Amino acid sequence: MKNKNAHVTGYNRWGYIFLIPFMVTFIVFQLIPLCSTIYNSFFEHFMNGLTEIGPNYVGIANYKAMFKGGDIWKYFGNTMIMWLMGFVPQILMSLLLASWFSNPSLRLKGKTFFQTVIYLPNLIMASAFAMLFFALFSDVGPVNSLLQNLGILKGTYQFLAHTSSARWLVALMNFIMWFGNTTILLLAGMLGIDTSLYEAAEVDGATSNQVFFKITLPILRPILIYVMITSLIGGLQMFDVPQILTNGTGQPTRTTMTLIMYLNKHLFSKNYGMGGALSVFLFVVTGILSFIIFKFNSKDD
Repeated sequence: MKNKNAHVTGYNRWGYIFLIPFMVTFIVFQLIPLCSTIYNSFFEHFMNGLTEIGPNYVGIANYKAMFKGGDIWKYFGNTMIMWLMGFVPQILMSLLLASWFSNPSLRLKGKTFFQTVIYLPNLIMASAFAMLFFALFSDVGPVNSLLQNLGILKGTYQFLAHTSSARWLVALMNFIMWFGNTTILLLAGMLGIDTSLYEAAEVDGATSNQVFFKITLPILRPILIYVMITSLIGGLQMFDVPQILTNGTGQPTRTTMTLIMYLNKHLFSKNYGMGGALSVFLFVVTGILSFIIFKFNSKDD
């Protein structure tokens, strides 16, 4: 018995050994930068021309300055609005496509081809996507020309000069880039559901809607939680698409300015104290919202 326990302990050691690369990477590239960011947020440290000011300990002065004026809440609202505008149609479209692809009774042809096609936009760099849309929807772009030739527009429409159209362009790009990835995740979850559950529901006379809402969605809950949390984290980190579309200005009237764009302005001006405070704020908000989503979707039926 003693030799058997020693043998098991020996195997367990290999598990800890394989964890070492992850732990080293986590500590060096995540834990240490996180602690350093929190530490720097309590210091005044910026560049005034060629003169470096600080680091001088100022306590929570950076946090007070960050919330002064309310700009931080405006940029947080911009970020959440554009994320929701892209995520809601994304999750609905992904659920619809995944249910089609996983339904054997539809006998869809070329499923593998279409699954590959809808995933391809996820492989394109966001910056390239933003440049493409910038050219398409510019004042002299093909979209304006097409709408004018069809008689829908009488003159040039400045898509990036109006709050609603600018936000919808950002949301549309995020939708196109990510709905394929979400579809594949949900499809994998649906294909893993035991078919006997559907057969039993069919015998009991359940409708397709009842099967979807009473069987498919509850079983998919863990994957839905994962999709929602990862999408939320990605939405709060939204940067490259609105940055390129608006040339970093967040126009019109800063209604497309996101939290990361605001953070980038502080880092670009080398205001490390304010940048650290904003990073901590973003970290806390991400944690709180992710916890709320997790608890809301994990409650017992």
